[in-house]
Amino acid sequence: MASTASFLALTTLFALLSSQAIASDPSPLQDFCVADKDSHVLVNGFVCKDPKDVKADDFFLAANLDKPRDTSTSKAGSNVTLINVMRIPGLNTLGISLARIDYAPLGENPPHTHPRATEILTVLEGTLYVGFVTSNPNNTLFTKMLNKGDVFVFPEGLIHFQFNPCPDKPAVAIAALSSQNPGAITIANAIFGSKPSISDDVLAKAFQVEKKTVDWLQAQFWADNHN
Repeated sequence: MASTASFLALTTLFALLSSQAIASDPSPLQDFCVADKDSHVLVNGFVCKDPKDVKADDFFLAANLDKPRDTSTSKAGSNVTLINVMRIPGLNTLGISLARIDYAPLGENPPHTHPRATEILTVLEGTLYVGFVTSNPNNTLFTKMLNKGDVFVFPEGLIHFQFNPCPDKPAVAIAALSSQNPGAITIANAIFGSKPSISDDVLAKAFQVEKKTVDWLQAQFWADNHN
């Protein structure tokens, strides 16, 4: 009986540890694994470039993150500049990326999720109203008004947003994300701007509205604010 209990305890512990091990980007098994984007081998992430061919520029990008971004062409009034493994191949296997987010007056980064990353955001300029919503069944909303220098965390996978409440001043934030490729799913874009479109019967039922309302929403231009 004691051995059975010990086996069950060890099995439970192993399951917990395994779930933690696969819950985010895999840890590197060497100093670095610079992404070889020319390789035709398909793996989870990118194949490593031969270390003999690695250069300092593989870890560098002249991103000009000190320069304001254009928010005038975004319907949401925001511009997200993401620096991930697609921009810096040296980020491969390191489990981190970065984004600068510019907000026009009354602009927002609309409700979205990062399926593979937790996000920590700090305000560099201006004021932001931010929040996230927990999963079913509670769907609890946590919100905060942030000022310059404030920091807020958005847990992995949860719907979250940022809004600039000032009608006459822009805002700027920097966010770090716990994945080399965090992904972004903007809720409205995914639901009403999918290709092909989700059936209006499905969405009318889901949102408890008339189909003509869904048809109107699907007819809008759902632009991406990520660059």
